[in-house]
Amino acid sequence: MNVSAQDLLPLTLDLALLAGILVVFVADLISVGGSGRRLGYLAAAVIASVLVGSFRVDASGVAFSGAYVGDAWALFLKRVFLVSGLLAVLGSLDHVDRHHPGREGEYYLLVMFSLLGMTLLPGVRDLILLIVCFELMGLPLFVLAAFAKTEDKSGTERFAPEAGLKLYLVGVASTAITMFGLSLLYGLSGSTSLERLAATPPSPLLVVAGLMVLSGMAFKIGAVPFHMWVPDTYQGSGTPFVAFLSVAPKLAGFTALAAIFLRALPSTAHSREPVLLAVCATSIVVGNLLALVQTNVKRLLAYSGIGHIGFMLLAFASGQDGTQMLLFYAVAYVVTNMGAFQVVELVEEQVGDTSLTAFNGLARRAPALAFAMLLFLLSLAGIPFVVGFWAKLNVFMTAWQAGLYWLVIVGAVLTVVGLFYYLQVARAMYMMPPPEEAAPKAAPRAALNLSIAVCLAGVVALGAWPSPLLEQARKAARAFYAHDNVAAAPAPTAPVAQR
Repeated sequence: MNVSAQDLLPLTLDLALLAGILVVFVADLISVGGSGRRLGYLAAAVIASVLVGSFRVDASGVAFSGAYVGDAWALFLKRVFLVSGLLAVLGSLDHVDRHHPGREGEYYLLVMFSLLGMTLLPGVRDLILLIVCFELMGLPLFVLAAFAKTEDKSGTERFAPEAGLKLYLVGVASTAITMFGLSLLYGLSGSTSLERLAATPPSPLLVVAGLMVLSGMAFKIGAVPFHMWVPDTYQGSGTPFVAFLSVAPKLAGFTALAAIFLRALPSTAHSREPVLLAVCATSIVVGNLLALVQTNVKRLLAYSGIGHIGFMLLAFASGQDGTQMLLFYAVAYVVTNMGAFQVVELVEEQVGDTSLTAFNGLARRAPALAFAMLLFLLSLAGIPFVVGFWAKLNVFMTAWQAGLYWLVIVGAVLTVVGLFYYLQVARAMYMMPPPEEAAPKAAPRAALNLSIAVCLAGVVALGAWPSPLLEQARKAARAFYAHDNVAAAPAPTAPVAQR
């Protein structure tokens, strides 16, 4: 296959990120002791530059005979992934400096390579490229989950390699199931093109293949009943990495689900719907109910995240309007959940613990931090008028219009239930006396505080003015469903029209 300049145009942002990764790699090779923090700033600058470039560079087009497409859908998701990657690097600077001296370059390169796999994913229109992007995203995550050794308050060592092993085993199992399903799809269609898969006649084997892919992806996004790895991995891994793990790979999983089921397998909609709705309902119920009994905030947020995956599945099952609301919900979840985990990181540095008691009296010793955490919790709970409220409200309204009445009722009831465990953290911060050993152990963390401030600004600004984001999500969803604009034509120079 001859590669032309037009083929590379939709990959402009991804190639820029790859070039930045090479710069960080070379800088790490030639760096001397004490320069690890500068590597973090360099990685953040690279990601920020690519993010800014996404607003100035036209990366639309069709590449490699339709195997890769740059359109509003891909651009929207690339920006979300880049924002999450930038927040992850900023939130990790102090943690990596302190806990991984001499290994800073490895950490940032792993994050950036995983981010590269994510940014490539939205434009993929071919099964082989889909698998490659997922592996590029997933393999660094296995290493990052096992990157740190932490010590809890009682003095017993809790090794992050255990968390990494659990994530690895689940990742291998889910990849095997997914690839088995994808191989069946290839055998049925004779093509790896997602567009040609859509023309495959319905058959029982096609349904089986779709259900296998759905099961594998459910593992990756942490949906019930494939959620067992989530709380243990979150608790065992370093908190800054967990902030990234809790949002970006989940959104990548939904991106792949949309590509396979909404674009390649629309004919299996009726057969997969009962399974999809069952996974959605059980994720909402199990996530919220199990969060009620957690005494560790990282585990609480893990089960909360499982519940939020259920709400995102509800949007996914609600048709084209639901796809728009899924994108809006994803952005809301990124800024809210990453902000909450980064507050947990600061508290963990002060107290050496992530239990609920570590948050006792936080409003007295760090009132600004407690207020930020309160807003993040309110957004996760869906309380007016922060961004999480609009996210849940729009999902409920769209699902109701799609006729999913019972799921909307289940979601509304469990949203009320969720208030109780979020308020447990708020109660600890504002109504309980601070622990004696809660005095700050280190100077304020400027980069981490900046990341929290950005998340907080997103929660408040998007809550007060959600319309621009909703409009961008609408354009992205509209581009996704414009199948005729991404047909696998031999002319790679065809522009992607905006209807």
